[in-house]
Amino acid sequence: SIYGNEAKRMKTIKPFFKTFSLIELIQGMALTLRVMFRRKATVRYPEEKTPLSPRFRGMHALMRDENGEEKCIGCKLCESVCPAKAILIETEEREDGTRRTTRYDIDQSKCIFCGLCEEACPVDAIVEIPMFEYSADGKNDLLFSKEVLLKVGDTYKEEIKEAKDADEPYR
Repeated sequence: SIYGNEAKRMKTIKPFFKTFSLIELIQGMALTLRVMFRRKATVRYPEEKTPLSPRFRGMHALMRDENGEEKCIGCKLCESVCPAKAILIETEEREDGTRRTTRYDIDQSKCIFCGLCEEACPVDAIVEIPMFEYSADGKNDLLFSKEVLLKVGDTYKEEIKEAKDADEPYR
């Protein structure tokens, strides 16, 4: 069993010489040189933007109908379906017998952007727009009221329409 002992000795000597010959270092440098000249996978944000899907769910917006009135009928389906309980709605009946919201608040710090509120809405009053670049100094700044949500809807009306039109074949 002379050969068995020699094999054991070679198993211990090989890593010893491998360490001092710096083979791993040379292999690492070769890999670095190969990767260094490839096209970069990173994006130089915010100068460069990645394309967004028309189904991207970002900031919420309340929409208006053709007459300029808010679309929300106060059915509270979005409030009941919200898993994070981020939506608070209060309604009131008007003189003409229709029900409208007096308060529509979304707490963006609670929202998980699942899109269930948008899917539950029977009149497409609440939508999630492809805008995610907003910030706040405090938690209270992320509580969006009805007026803010309507203003967002008015501001991004064209972008919302384009995204809905692009998504229409898949609905």
